[in-house]
Amino acid sequence: MPGSVHSLDTISDTSSDVSLSSDDEDRLLEQEWQESLEQLQQLVSIVLLPWVGKFLGRRWSHWAYARYLRLGLGKSFFLGQKHL
Repeated sequence: MPGSVHSLDTISDTSSDVSLSSDDEDRLLEQEWQESLEQLQQLVSIVLLPWVGKFLGRRWSHWAYARYLRLGLGKSFFLGQKHL
């Protein structure tokens, strides 16, 4: 029994003494940075771009409808009003 307790102590001592080298730390930091960038890209592509597109689409449609009511659907709608 005491031998098994001693072996467990040596295993825990050796595992706590293991530290990462600076190259391993740099690699882990780089990996975390890349994962953070991927998450940010997903956030932009899934949430932000559709919201901006929806906002700009609605804004453009209100502008186009107001122009249609003011000018009608003819040459002046697409080319603008001629100033005399």
